[in-house]
Amino acid sequence: MSQILNFIRQALTSDAANPSAMKFVTREHAKVDRIACPWLIRRFVDRYAEFLFVPASEVRRVAEREDAIPFDIEGAELGHEGPLCSFDAVIKKYELDDPALLLLAKIVRGADTSDRNLTGESPGLNAIASGFHALSPSIYKDDLALLDVETPLYDALYEYCRQQL
Repeated sequence: MSQILNFIRQALTSDAANPSAMKFVTREHAKVDRIACPWLIRRFVDRYAEFLFVPASEVRRVAEREDAIPFDIEGAELGHEGPLCSFDAVIKKYELDDPALLLLAKIVRGADTSDRNLTGESPGLNAIASGFHALSPSIYKDDLALLDVETPLYDALYEYCRQQL
């Protein structure tokens, strides 16, 4: 059912004149959650979504100016809540109920929060994300380039989660 809703949601938000129907903004220097969330949104909410990575002090101002949805900042609807991370908030807001995504959310949560051993995969994801983060900006010019290079990693993790089920 949720895949049908997501297909309809994408069709409604995919205006050919303005393919970037949704816009999101977060803090620059992305690591786990701030890369995983854009992957999740582009794969399951709006494939044309645009992401802005700005200094932390500018997120709210840019969100207002650009009519963008802030994420992974304190107080944002799409932010951390208790033991949950922003990836969990995106899943909840957009009613994504794919069991593989729920398993992936647990892996991301462990990698992004202090509960590194939440899953066996979480420390590995944290290590890989930390390595990519360390290479930026010397190799990857900005967070959008980092998102591009890490997208296949999250595609592979999602497929791994599908196979686990």
